[in-house]
Formats: sequence, C-alpha cells, structure tokens
Amino acid sequence: MASLLGDRLFEISGQGPPPQKDFFQLVITKNEVILTSWRISLRLECRGLPPNQQKTSHQDFQNDKTLQYEVGAVFGQRILDYTAALCQGKFDYLERLPDDIMLRIMYCLELKDTALLAQTSRRFKTLFSSEKFWEQTVRNCAGFNRDIEDIASAMGWKSTFLTFFHNSDDKKQHQPHPFDY
Repeated sequence: MASLLGDRLFEISGQGPPPQKDFFQLVITKNEVILTSWRISLRLECRGLPPNQQKTSHQDFQNDKTLQYEVGAVFGQRILDYTAALCQGKFDYLERLPDDIMLRIMYCLELKDTALLAQTSRRFKTLFSSEKFWEQTVRNCAGFNRDIEDIASAMGWKSTFLTFFHNSDDKKQHQPHPFDY
C-alpha cells in the first residue's frame, strides 16, 4: 500500500477569506506541511513581493497552533482535520487507488451502495457519473443486447440505464462482473 503514496500526499489552493484577496496553496508531502501565500494588493509597496512560504515537519505542524489556525481560516475545518490526520500517518488509501481498480470495486457493489459511496467524495461522484461506469453497469444488466448498445451509443450509457433498466422487475438490476470489460 505504501507504493500508493506519492511524494505529495495532498495539495489544495484557493483565495483567503475576505476582505483579503491573498492566494494560498497548501502542500502536504511525506515529511512536510508547506503553506505558501501570495499577497494580492493594489498598493505599490506590495507589488513584486515574493510569496511567503512556511515549511514545517508533520510533528511541528501538530504543535503549531498559529499555522493550524491559518490553514483552518483559509481552507476550513475539514481540510485542517484532514491535514492533521495525514500528519499523524492516517492515510486514505481508498482515495488513492487508480480509477480502473476503483471502478472494479464499484462494479462489485450493489447499485444503491455505489450511489452511497458516490456521496462520500468528489472523486467517487465523478467515477459514479462516468460513462465508463455506466457502460459496464448496462452491459451487466439482464436483457442487454446489441440494440441496447446502439441506443446507448446515441443516448449515453447512464440515460440508457435509467430508461431501460432502472425500473425493471429484476431484483438484481446490477449484476457485476468486475473483471469482464
């Protein structure tokens, strides 16, 4: 599992809270937390200022209340909690799986469970909404044939599923064959 961890564990960027217009980037590597800020101002004395960068080890971040406050103020409590978890070595390996492996796992779930999983993160929502997921779902439905494939090519796989299979009488609408694609 350790091979799933790249050099950068997490990265996010965005504008700071009002009234400032400063821009921030938070990078968490295997060893450091790096918060970089760019001052955005119309004042002449602020023009050309280099970005401010704060680097700290994971252990030091856990003890640095000022840096934690700044991360929380800019990116919110959820990102602060996630940063603290990464600094404690609590990695979310499921989020780091490659898309093709994650899709195989999703194919093994009941459709209702896959829909619940899609509510847990943007990545799972994107995978759940992908044509690749819906194509495999339709292909594994009872009653799939060449005509349905032609319709899906024109309508899209998700629309085809919702039109032809969603309200079918089959109790098992999603019959997964995770390695058959």
